[in-house]
Amino acid sequence: MPNGQWYPPEWPDRIRALAAGELTAVEPRRAATVMLLRDGAAGTDTGPDVHMLRRRASMAFAGGAYAYPGGGVDPRDAEDAELGWAGPPRETWAERLGTDPASAQAIVCAAVRETYEEAGVLLAGPDATTVVGDTTGDDWEADRQALVTRDLSFAEFLERRGLVLRSDLLGAWARWITPEFEPRRYDTWFFVAALPEGQVTRNASTEADRTVWIRPAEAAAGYDKGELLMMPPTISTLRDLLPYATAAEALVGAAERDLTPVLARARLTDTGELVLSWPGHDEFTKHIPAGGRPS
Repeated sequence: MPNGQWYPPEWPDRIRALAAGELTAVEPRRAATVMLLRDGAAGTDTGPDVHMLRRRASMAFAGGAYAYPGGGVDPRDAEDAELGWAGPPRETWAERLGTDPASAQAIVCAAVRETYEEAGVLLAGPDATTVVGDTTGDDWEADRQALVTRDLSFAEFLERRGLVLRSDLLGAWARWITPEFEPRRYDTWFFVAALPEGQVTRNASTEADRTVWIRPAEAAAGYDKGELLMMPPTISTLRDLLPYATAAEALVGAAERDLTPVLARARLTDTGELVLSWPGHDEFTKHIPAGGRPS
């Protein structure tokens, strides 16, 4: 039975066009996504649940696939030196993420902002030791919509609300770059975070038709059976969550995670076979015969 790996049918032709010099790789856009975790029922040993959304089938990129809340970086977040900030300084994040401090600030902001935009969960508080509680209500929704449309910058939003971004609530988990042959490319940093007490998730994204809290093992089993469609980064990071018994353990474990970027490679053999692979992730390797489908 085939698994649920997202595999666009146009990939073989695009890969061959790239190899022949007929296709130019586009520059990947920086992005961030968050694996939002919550612990299961007390007394159980099933590990934390993870919040996932299913992208609408009509979406141009990864339609129908399960993913985490996330999205692109807003360049304004790299430029605003007055942005309310708590937790490790930007320089520490820059070293962890492999970027400069301004870019690190923008990436962390994207993780927090997109989680709020798509799940209604805000990793921010009045000070460095507290987290905002209820984020529902018409006034909150108006601000969220203004963030989505970029009519309001994240720094302006925080200032308006008297809040600081709690960067200490995030743990950097992985970094994946969309393959060079894809027309829409992202350089994406994956983070983990625990659902703050008093907050609830909701499907606030226009890009998703369903959201679920699901155990990583259950989601991975659904992928293995071909029931849940996922991109390689999603199923890989899900499997990496399996050893952790609690959200707190996963956050501690994030500090030791390797953030070397994962980028797919494609090569043509002498027989015309195309071999598509993701270094360090053998389960995603595809062998495509000349003019054929992957095996």
